[in-house]
Amino acid sequence: MVDQSRDVLAQQLLSCAYDDLTDIQKSVIDLIATETPSGLHPSLRMDNRTFWDRTADRVAAIGGSWAFIAGFGIVLFAWMGLNIFLGLFHAAFDAYPFIFLNLMLSTLAAIQAPVIMMSQNRQSVKDRDAAEHDYVVNLRAELEILRLHDRLDALRDSEIVDILTAQNEVISALRADIAALKAR
Repeated sequence: MVDQSRDVLAQQLLSCAYDDLTDIQKSVIDLIATETPSGLHPSLRMDNRTFWDRTADRVAAIGGSWAFIAGFGIVLFAWMGLNIFLGLFHAAFDAYPFIFLNLMLSTLAAIQAPVIMMSQNRQSVKDRDAAEHDYVVNLRAELEILRLHDRLDALRDSEIVDILTAQNEVISALRADIAALKAR
């Protein structure tokens, strides 16, 4: 029964056989056939990130903010200012060309870049899942609207037939009345 209704729906709404549809189109036809609501994609329902995934997301959120840039700029200028000042007394722990500072910056960049990329890759997967869910919901809405249009057209057609039938009956009655009046 359900298989037949799926085949009929696929033919009516998408003009092709159910077996020829893509997996997403089949899932939409299945949802329409069973009249179940469109559920969220499993990855959108719950937060299944590991501790390291959440840490990478926090690093990306902090490392990609203006607050981080401003704070980091202050730390850099303080580091350089302190070492220049201490260099006047030959007590600088990282004298000018700031080799240790360059090492720290390189290390930070080497660690921070892949962590941010991991977070972005995970977010792009989540965005793809959300886009797929939006596509399913939009396709289903469009197909349901098409079904409603078909039902309204069928209802309108039956109403037109009823109106024409009633009109023909009235015309026949009027003709009969005219013929009766002429016969008098």
